Amino acid sequence: MSHTAHIRSHRKPRRSASKIAMRAGVAGGVLSTLAVAGASGAANAAEPVTQTLELPTLTADVATQVAQSADATQQAAANYQLQAERDAAAAKAAKQAKSDLADAKQKAEAKKKAAQEAARKEAAARASRNSERTTLSAKATVNTSTSTSSSTATGSAAAVVAFVKAQIGKAYVSGATGPSAYDCSGLVQTAFKQVGISLPRVSQDQSTAGTQVSLSNLQPGDILYWGSAGSAYHVAVYVGDGMFVGAQNPSSGVGEHPLSYDPPTGAVRVL
Repeated sequence: MSHTAHIRSHRKPRRSASKIAMRAGVAGGVLSTLAVAGASGAANAAEPVTQTLELPTLTADVATQVAQSADATQQAAANYQLQAERDAAAAKAAKQAKSDLADAKQKAEAKKKAAQEAARKEAAARASRNSERTTLSAKATVNTSTSTSSSTATGSAAAVVAFVKAQIGKAYVSGATGPSAYDCSGLVQTAFKQVGISLPRVSQDQSTAGTQVSLSNLQPGDILYWGSAGSAYHVAVYVGDGMFVGAQNPSSGVGEHPLSYDPPTGAVRVL
């Protein structure tokens, strides 16, 4: 036996393989548990990250909606402004139309009043002429029965009377001086031209061309006029025996009529 056989070894006894394997298994289980816990912790920690990643998408949608809302608001404002402008234009047009209508009514009323006034004056003048004619008719009736004027024309007066009587039956045409048609003053002017006397062309001037004579002292060849001297509207030639020849109007033409047919206002003598 060795001299060292009785001395105890200072080395630690070796562990058995089974214990080592068991400890390794325990360690592995612990590590597995820690790995699972770590994985679970990692999974739980990842959830907030997932929510955070979704925020940009939500923010973009909101921005789009805000932009669209702003565009819609701007378009609505533009539409309101356009409508306001249209309403203002329509109101202005309506106001102008109302003003124009009022002016038109005022002018129409003024024309109506003017026409009524003209008609009233014409009626008054017509009534005055009719009154004068009625009075003159009565005078003419007396004058023709008591007149001392000559019924037989002589000299130049006879030539004038013969000429106007020769024109009886011819047409009345305004402005005509013969030989196929006459108006009232045209007939008188042409008749006196036959004896070398130049008379004015119109009845107003012919009514003052000679000496004024009374209707009760008429002689053949005297110029009769209707209306006042200087503003007469008709003339004819007295041919004697209470008769006159004149171009009366388009319907009767040149004809011979008694003084009572259309009593004259006055007379002038140029022969």
